[in-house]
Amino acid sequence: MRYFLRAVKYFIGVCILFSLIIAGLMLVGAVSTDINVLFRAGWKSVGLIALMFLGVSAVYPKFGYAKRMASVPGEDAELRPGVKAFFAERGYKLESETPEAMTFRSGSAWHRIVTFGEDRITVTPEFGGYGVEGLGRDIVRIISGLEFKLRSKED
Repeated sequence: MRYFLRAVKYFIGVCILFSLIIAGLMLVGAVSTDINVLFRAGWKSVGLIALMFLGVSAVYPKFGYAKRMASVPGEDAELRPGVKAFFAERGYKLESETPEAMTFRSGSAWHRIVTFGEDRITVTPEFGGYGVEGLGRDIVRIISGLEFKLRSKED
């Protein structure tokens, strides 16, 4: 269900972005305001563009979200305060915490808008470190920073 909701959010977001770009171009007079002149096949082209956006939105959640491992030696009880401090430094707020997982959300309203509310990062203790799940582009940055911070404390 989460995958489907992400796909719907991205479809709506991409359609809104495309509409805003076309409306902006129409307002400045860069393109015609008549759909039949703007697109070769008129309204049929709009449907085909929406179909293309639907295809991209259906595939994006599969590649845009990931779970990766942050290799950090130590016990979860000792490292947990460092993980919370790391996320707080980067503008994330602790949403929920259980012994099995910590969930963080971005404190930035702009980041939440740009990611369509899909800014949640879930950190789960695993053997040899932490599993980090969320937006692919965010978790790569988070994992490298988390490994650096928690390993440098150890040295």
